Amino acid sequence: MTSSTPRRTVLAAALAAAAGTAAAGPATAAGPLAAAGPDCAASDCAADGAERGHAPAAGLVDNRFWSSYTDWRCGAAAGTQAVAGLRPGLVLATPAGRVDYTDPHTGRTSAWEYATWTSPVHTSTVPATEVIASWNARTPPGTWLQVELSGTYSDGTATPSYVLGRWASGDDDIRRTSVDDQTDGRSTVWTDTFAIDDAASGLRLRSYRLRLTLYRTPGSDLTPTVWRLGAMASDIPDRFTVEASEPGLAHELAVPRYSQNTHVGQYPEYDNGGEAWCSPTSSQMIVEYWGRRPSAEQLAWVNPAFADPQVCHAARFTYDHQYQGCGNWPFNAAYAATYPDMNAVVTRLRSLTELESLVGVGIAAITSQSFRKEELTGAGYGTSGHLMTVIGFTAEGDIIANDPASPSNEAVRRVYRRREWENIWLRTKRYDANGKVRGGTGGVCYIFWPVKSAPSQHRALQALGLV
Repeated sequence: MTSSTPRRTVLAAALAAAAGTAAAGPATAAGPLAAAGPDCAASDCAADGAERGHAPAAGLVDNRFWSSYTDWRCGAAAGTQAVAGLRPGLVLATPAGRVDYTDPHTGRTSAWEYATWTSPVHTSTVPATEVIASWNARTPPGTWLQVELSGTYSDGTATPSYVLGRWASGDDDIRRTSVDDQTDGRSTVWTDTFAIDDAASGLRLRSYRLRLTLYRTPGSDLTPTVWRLGAMASDIPDRFTVEASEPGLAHELAVPRYSQNTHVGQYPEYDNGGEAWCSPTSSQMIVEYWGRRPSAEQLAWVNPAFADPQVCHAARFTYDHQYQGCGNWPFNAAYAATYPDMNAVVTRLRSLTELESLVGVGIAAITSQSFRKEELTGAGYGTSGHLMTVIGFTAEGDIIANDPASPSNEAVRRVYRRREWENIWLRTKRYDANGKVRGGTGGVCYIFWPVKSAPSQHRALQALGLV
């Protein structure tokens, strides 16, 4: 659970009344989003919707991720360069310019060299009401990056250029941050989610481009390396309930168990301490499931009296200084991908069956949901926004979850009734304890997996358009 206002609550309460404030421009000298660059052959980049990393069939969700050497060469580069290898990436080769950036959270102004990469235009199979981006990168000290989205509405008009995140894996150079007050009166960025203000109007986002801006200390040869960039676009209909699915095969994964509540009061500068750390606690469980964890050197800053210091570490390095919380979805994915050879994305699944297909091949998922206490038998709490880790299914099809909102690590493993859990996760509308209509996440989840994955895992991810 989180003490910060969850983005779904904000969306449900504020979309209809969104102000017509001009979108806040990026604090950089980078110009308008450019078209695809000349390096990509027509056969490589034509018909973007048919390429890898894109869901093969139309539906409620469209995933598009750029991660191959060809992908990186297909963008418009201004000072960036594609690098080949086992894990192709994008680096800052020759600065395109220099800019001063004043960090709003420290007040410190610093000069930075920068270069940019702009994706080809992606026309979504799903004219979208929401878009959530993800990126996987390494930012050594003295570097950071920014991700922006620019698109075309279904009526042919253009969106502003929206900042979806200013990110660094560390927190010494800049403070990791989302950007508030970005809207044109038709769409708005709510922390990490681009959303159409009035979905009932029929307006949708038809296509978009993403732009990366890579920054480094002037005069250095430092560079971020970006391995994956993309977004999930979706148009989930308003629904208080979803159709029940049939249970699949029983299966349970051996995922480490961590409780956020054992950290209550620890490092309150990161969203009031452990009571609000459901997202980083869940992320850390899956990072360690895949055999990764921070080193002793990386954990040296944590009070040695604290148990499970890696959870404190995850909270610090997922913290969004504007949102004032650790629940920024892309920041959690980006954190997971800082570990060696890890991929991580934010997406939506369309059904519990899709989640079963992932768990069946050994891939756990971190899911986001909101519910009243009486709506989820055995939880013992209600929440306006909470992350938990789905690790399996019983023979009856019930959900086995590592729920960080538990009093101890030993109590983290829970079994929740399939029908209750399925509905609270996949719905987009709900009633709160006061009878007011609030938002639901509509199947949002984080999915982390290693670069070297089993063929069955690759097939399951490919079926969802994630690879």
